[in-house]
Amino acid sequence: MRAFLDKLVSWTGVAVAAVLLIAGGLLTWANSFIGDQVHDQLVMQDITMPEGDALGGLADEDVSALEKYAGSALDTGPEAKAYADHYILAHMNAASDGRTYQQVSGEFLALDDEAKASEEGQALAGLRQTLFMGNTLRGLLLYGYAFATIGTIAGFAAIAAFVGAFVLLALALLGMRHARQTDRAEVAPQLEPVTV
Repeated sequence: MRAFLDKLVSWTGVAVAAVLLIAGGLLTWANSFIGDQVHDQLVMQDITMPEGDALGGLADEDVSALEKYAGSALDTGPEAKAYADHYILAHMNAASDGRTYQQVSGEFLALDDEAKASEEGQALAGLRQTLFMGNTLRGLLLYGYAFATIGTIAGFAAIAAFVGAFVLLALALLGMRHARQTDRAEVAPQLEPVTV
């Protein structure tokens, strides 16, 4: 009976290991696919990370977040996040005195037609359009960052799945070996001759 349980547990371990190997393969594919897609989509935008004078006027926190990528092509998720949060957003906040698109748009929409046609109204309309485009670009770059992060997590999960599969396979092999030893031990006493 003990040998049967050892075999049952061992073969269950083999089955789970097979599932983990398949999962690891799929997670590896996801990691590679997402990484390639994020890279290719960001490269098509042809954005170069700011450096030198382009960093002038930014807060120290923004400069330090961007300096490590200075002059390189924006082609990774972390670069996309840094550019979105520390370059585009910094310029949007500077242009709007920290007001959001919603606030500026509300101000513009509250104007009457004459005020909208005035020089100040047109400047507010331009700021509204700038904030809209900035928010759109930020959102797209942050989607790239989010997908890159998902790809990275898939890569770590693939490693964990492969390690788990190999551990389970090793334990299953040990369990099968133990089942054979238990079988021999259970059969051996039955083969001994009876002495009178």
